[in-house]
Amino acid sequence: MAHLVGVGGANMTNFLSFNQSLDTNQTASCAVIDTSAHPFFMLVCGLVFLVGLALNGFILKVYFCHAERQASSSSVMVYLKNLTIADFLLCLCLPLRISNYAYSHNVTVRMVYCTIGASTFYLNMYISILFMGYIAANRYLKIVQPSASNPLQKVRVARVISLVTWCSLLAPMGAYVAMFLLTSLPMRTHLPGAVSCDALHGPQMSLLYKIIHIFSAVIFVSVLVSLIYFYHGTVKRLTLAQRSQPGGGGAEGVGGVLSPGALRRCKKLSRCRRNMLFLVAVFCVCFVPYHLVRLPYAFLSHRRSLCQSFYYLKEFSLMLSILNICLDPLIYFIFCKAFRARLNLSKKKRASQDSQLDTSRVLTGERTSMMMTMTKVERKSDHEEG
Repeated sequence: MAHLVGVGGANMTNFLSFNQSLDTNQTASCAVIDTSAHPFFMLVCGLVFLVGLALNGFILKVYFCHAERQASSSSVMVYLKNLTIADFLLCLCLPLRISNYAYSHNVTVRMVYCTIGASTFYLNMYISILFMGYIAANRYLKIVQPSASNPLQKVRVARVISLVTWCSLLAPMGAYVAMFLLTSLPMRTHLPGAVSCDALHGPQMSLLYKIIHIFSAVIFVSVLVSLIYFYHGTVKRLTLAQRSQPGGGGAEGVGGVLSPGALRRCKKLSRCRRNMLFLVAVFCVCFVPYHLVRLPYAFLSHRRSLCQSFYYLKEFSLMLSILNICLDPLIYFIFCKAFRARLNLSKKKRASQDSQLDTSRVLTGERTSMMMTMTKVERKSDHEEG
């Protein structure tokens, strides 16, 4: 009995301490946030969810339900499939985020979002970031060593890298959820306002929260620098190839005409440059604004003069980051020749089926017309005999 009383007293103490800390945070920090822009955030998330679910669901259907075995024979295909899976899972997290905007006063919704929803959301976001970097590295190696057999371009190595990536990011996610459940402050049955997840962190959780943000920032900066380096290297290769053309000051073909092999090489490099530029553009538009805000938000949002501004900057930049769900399918289409071939094959198959159907209808019409003609002839001959 004394033990139960002690546990009850400890829980009551924690409950009161949270109430006091929340009341203090309302006047000193950003514990309770303004929700006037939540309807706009809900609308954007809802539209991105519908479009992203349709696009990524279509890609998964094409390559996991109807594709041939040989479609997975390249390393870039492995990375593209993992990117699509991450985007699809990220898309499935959006309903939880919408519920969090709509029912921010509800304790159950808040706890589910702060534990499972937010951690899964950011897990798949950074997995998408890493796989975009892998795709760029794979294409760059293909340009630098077009004929050499690089171990990093083997399918088995790509699968191992993908598995290690998922496990490496699942580990901090699991640690975050476990520590949140063990150390988070107890909440009231009904919150006085839209309480941020940061306000529920205990001292240990706050430290882990900042460590995870630093780790995430390192991932982002590493991938960003790599993408810029790969694009610069591709442009440099294209410039050297163009100098070898007639009038470019380099080696020319016979009679001053560029050889067919060199011409194909230039066209391939030009296409790779456009593809790499699109990848870098999508990455910068979606993720650079968010990370310019996110790290300062993690360390400075406790200041009352900055909390609301940082909160809205973070949420608006997050709306840009989730557009990645809708833009990544375009990366899939641009970088994957097998996928484009599959779409063309499907179109040709549908056209063939339509053609066969039209032919069948024509033949049926002709057969019916002949039968009607024969019937009229028979009736006329019977009438003449009578």
